[in-house]
Amino acid sequence: MSLKQHIPNALTCGNLVSGCMSILFVACGMPVKAAVMIFVAGLFDFLDGFAARLLKAHSPIGADLDSLADVVSSGVAPGFIMYWLMAHAADLPDFRWLGISVLPCLAFLLPVFSAIRLAKFNIDDTQKTSFRGLPAPGMAIFIASLPLALGQVGHLTDGALGYWACLGITMVFSFMMVSRLRFFSFKMKSAKWKGNEVRWIFLIVAVAAVAVFRLVALPFVMVFYMLLSIFFAGKME
Repeated sequence: MSLKQHIPNALTCGNLVSGCMSILFVACGMPVKAAVMIFVAGLFDFLDGFAARLLKAHSPIGADLDSLADVVSSGVAPGFIMYWLMAHAADLPDFRWLGISVLPCLAFLLPVFSAIRLAKFNIDDTQKTSFRGLPAPGMAIFIASLPLALGQVGHLTDGALGYWACLGITMVFSFMMVSRLRFFSFKMKSAKWKGNEVRWIFLIVAVAAVAVFRLVALPFVMVFYMLLSIFFAGKME
């Protein structure tokens, strides 16, 4: 096997290590750095696929390795970020077992459903131009955007995002990942406007929103992606 065959897998390992670093930062009480590592993992996730296509270095092990890395960076890591948000919520009910607060552990529904979503993707050959169910990296980006946005407005450590709001977010995104709803992908056959109208509208609105509102815009950009997908992804097939 030539050296170029290993480049995409090396980038995938970068995705995995970034997910591990995110978990480490949460364990050290640094959720903002943990969130940044989710975005770094997403960059590696994009680059490994890009490199595989560019170098024509697709392989069965590469596909499996990519899913295994995503379970960590787009499942376990955002689950720990949500756990941190729940554990620091001002309205967290005090229910303990074996010395730990039990209710924040419901955040780990995210890695469970993320793993199910990734397993379904591996055996579904219909998800070429769009996705069936919210992609796990999309969920991870939304969850990672929460501490970034809260940090910008000064409400990261005061529990302003309540426990029940966090639980609602966890339940909704867990369901969305395994739903039959279609979500559009960003794979374009060309950069032309025609045929890519929804993708370009999303990208333009996303860039403008982040430029104006900075990190606060990130969660709303993801919600905008979900709404566009629900209404238009089926028509883009």
